[in-house]
Amino acid sequence: ALETLKMFEKKDSRVKSAAATNLSFLYYLGNELEQATNYADLAVSSDRYNPAALTNKGNTVFANGDYEKAAEFYKEALRNDSLCTEALYNLGLAYKKLNRTDEALDCFLKLHAILPNSAQVLYQIASIYQIMEDPNQAIEWLLQLISVVPTDPHVLSKLGNLYDTEGDKSQAFHYYFESYRYFPSNIEVIEWLGAYYID
Repeated sequence: ALETLKMFEKKDSRVKSAAATNLSFLYYLGNELEQATNYADLAVSSDRYNPAALTNKGNTVFANGDYEKAAEFYKEALRNDSLCTEALYNLGLAYKKLNRTDEALDCFLKLHAILPNSAQVLYQIASIYQIMEDPNQAIEWLLQLISVVPTDPHVLSKLGNLYDTEGDKSQAFHYYFESYRYFPSNIEVIEWLGAYYID
């Protein structure tokens, strides 16, 4: 794939931008951030209005820990294409890293309107409500999430934990036990179940 895409580097700017965008993404997936950054820069300089190129550039900046600058690239990508779901999702993640929870929640709720059954989006919304210390909303969104991915042991244990925090032991037991059924090696879940049986 890399060799094929490199052949397109010498074409006109739009083709070059598309090839560089894909090369940047491949290097990013391979955790070669320097190469990913070089190709992201090439993609953006070849076509400043390419939302995928701007998103990739934001991703390389995000990976280096500059969440503020990454957010700027994602916002620019969204100005060029308001339906660029990758940019919107990553903007939400950047805001979450910056502890700007209201703005992060806004991004993920917009994304939920576009992708109502996305497990990742539902998880992020629940996670943000948990950060905002609103366990009832977090539980509500996690319940929606398990309707999409009913066998995810991590989500089930998270629900168990939230119900336990709220003092609802029977619901906590139900979700912890379900989590244990799908993944019997989680020590925290085993400890909780053991303590529950002792009680």
